Amino acid sequence: MKKIFTLLVAAVVLFSCTNKLDIQPQQSIDATTALEKDQDIESALVGCYSFLGAPSLYGSSLLMVGDLLAADGNLSWRGTFQGPRQVATRTMNALNTEAERIWIGGYDAINLANTVLENLSKVTDEKTRTRIEGEALVIRALVHFEMLRLYAKPWIIGQANTQLGIPLMLKSSNTEALASQTPTRATVSEVYAQIIADLTKAETLLPKTNGTRLGSNAASAILSRVYLMRGEYSKAAVAADKVIASGSYRLSAALAAPYNNRSNGSLNAENIFEILQNNQNNAGTSNDGLTVFYASLVGIGRGDIQVSSTLRGQYPAGDQRLAQLFYVGTGRRAGATYTGKWTDFFANIPIIRLSEMYLTRAECNLRENTTVGGASPAADISIIRNRAGLPSVTSVTLADVLKERYLELIFEGHRIHDIKRTQGKTGNFNYDDAKLVFPIPQREMNVNKSLVQNEGY
Repeated sequence: MKKIFTLLVAAVVLFSCTNKLDIQPQQSIDATTALEKDQDIESALVGCYSFLGAPSLYGSSLLMVGDLLAADGNLSWRGTFQGPRQVATRTMNALNTEAERIWIGGYDAINLANTVLENLSKVTDEKTRTRIEGEALVIRALVHFEMLRLYAKPWIIGQANTQLGIPLMLKSSNTEALASQTPTRATVSEVYAQIIADLTKAETLLPKTNGTRLGSNAASAILSRVYLMRGEYSKAAVAADKVIASGSYRLSAALAAPYNNRSNGSLNAENIFEILQNNQNNAGTSNDGLTVFYASLVGIGRGDIQVSSTLRGQYPAGDQRLAQLFYVGTGRRAGATYTGKWTDFFANIPIIRLSEMYLTRAECNLRENTTVGGASPAADISIIRNRAGLPSVTSVTLADVLKERYLELIFEGHRIHDIKRTQGKTGNFNYDDAKLVFPIPQREMNVNKSLVQNEGY
């Protein structure tokens, strides 16, 4: 964790609005000095969002590896970068670049969120202080959740889940002494407990919507993901229904609309949380990012992730998702098929959409034989189908719901996690195969002798 101290210093200097003539030299400044005023804390919180949107997290890797790790012949990596190729072929080692940069980026974001939480007393306005606390808690929980799902064996319903998780970081590393500590890996159960505690508290602190930032609806939506991963279907349904019932969101008539929103002032109507991008600050124009890897248009993208005919064949006739969200590339890899979800460097990145909430509520109501929200599983699935130009259905099976989830959420990072939680397979690999768990980066193993490496690495 020694790298965290240096990055923390850089982050608070970068995002602080204090007078640069009054600060100490960078090599000696710490968080307690850099974060002194309300605006300093607010700026550090903006820094947390910047970390989330970086290529190491939602700007590329977190969504991309969820696809690649469960490619199943439906998509393939055609690029020259070896890190993603190793993920797609399940041949990672402890030096894998994707595993390393997600780990570093994740703990950078968590560390800065902790720094914000530890400096809340410096925010004089109570309403502002409450909102900032809620946002920081959601960010800390969300990143812990994403990393736990990648670097640990999956949650198993009905078991104690004492398998090794990840280091649970609840304090910032804002001094060299703290940064030099060697934390151990908490259990999967312990990390999940903290994630739920953070999100549950954040729900009570935040307004339902919060402009372009995280509000209580987003906290509830993330909670629905967490509960779904744990097989707590009743709780997942209630959390998803809370978002739907808020009335704050609606499905976009144009299927591509959630992915091409360039507005810095408002979210797309369907997106519960999206990460802002613009011409100056984006994850794509440095030969990295979702559009770089997924797109194949003239002057846009490397065309590294290609879609197979197998995937296209899973969409029924007349499905507008096939018509509107897939295209034949015209760029450097012209002729192959690509997803239309990631084609704009400067469009915001949707992280949670309303359609996911309908799919979650449908699955959980079906599993529990309930009608949370007064909606039947068939009714919720029909909402998704109707938007895609398909007829309503009067009944659905679990297989129907899971397939609809796959077709709707493909290329958004869900696939490997859905395979793990439903105890399925990807290729010849069972859901709990060691090769579907990321290695702890070797650089971490070298400096922190308290860490235990994952099986097979």
